[in-house]
Amino acid sequence: MNKSDLIQQLTSRADLSRAEATKAIDALFGVEDGIISEALRNGDKVQITGFGSFETKKREARKGRNPRTGKEIDIAASTSAAFKIGKRLKDMLGAS
Repeated sequence: MNKSDLIQQLTSRADLSRAEATKAIDALFGVEDGIISEALRNGDKVQITGFGSFETKKREARKGRNPRTGKEIDIAASTSAAFKIGKRLKDMLGAS
């Protein structure tokens, strides 16, 4: 399912116009100014009970190895977004 499919589903299920559904999806998932990405940028965790949670994970700088050459390389510290599935969703998916 892509963004257009998600908008179409929201249009049907919530009885919204396509423009309203697009605004809602953009407000929630927008990369630049979406609610979730803004919370993650601020270091907050976004938890949707039963569905899952979004949070940031920090990785320290470390040594790695280039798989082609075997040469040791430096890997910079980084922060990435992570999603952890909620128990109810996990149980529902496992039941099928």
